[in-house]
Amino acid sequence: MTALPLRAADRLALFGTLLSVFDAVHPLCDHWVQSSEDARLKGLHGDHFVYADGTPLPDGADPADSDIPVFKASVLGRAAACRHVRSYTAVQLGTALAVTRALGHRVPLGALLAGAAVNAATHLVIDRREPLLKLADRVGKRGYIDHCTATRVNDKGEVTTELSGPGTALMELDQAAHRFIGIGAAALTTWLATRSGRQ
Repeated sequence: MTALPLRAADRLALFGTLLSVFDAVHPLCDHWVQSSEDARLKGLHGDHFVYADGTPLPDGADPADSDIPVFKASVLGRAAACRHVRSYTAVQLGTALAVTRALGHRVPLGALLAGAAVNAATHLVIDRREPLLKLADRVGKRGYIDHCTATRVNDKGEVTTELSGPGTALMELDQAAHRFIGIGAAALTTWLATRSGRQ
């Protein structure tokens, strides 16, 4: 077997390291770093009004008459998704920087920021749920999503069915999409870091 040129080996090593970091940090940020509130609210959509916990106003209620702050559902959902993506990006960047430096590679900050931007932007779009559902419809995955839902029981013993969240096909599709995009983010970061001979 022919040995790889040193430069190619270095690029592959950096790519593998970044891909591993992006992949390993993802579930940590989704399940440990993300707040329960943001996980619950980030998929809210619509022009209807809701309370800060995402509960819709009663039918016929006037938002102007509420003593408690109310928000349009989409505004609350976007804010929750943005908070999650902000913490996700900070942890991902910090971990990638720490690991690459500990292994002796000084990745230019611009290259790391470019890869993080790819992950952050796509994470925001996917975690808003509606775009992911539209994509799933286009590629014929709606049956999978509708079949693999989760049943939840609240503290009053009421049973509901949930399309999103742990135990659902939508969450599996979400995770698979994020991981696949991570390949591109790691490749972009590696290319930017090594294109001008910086090692």
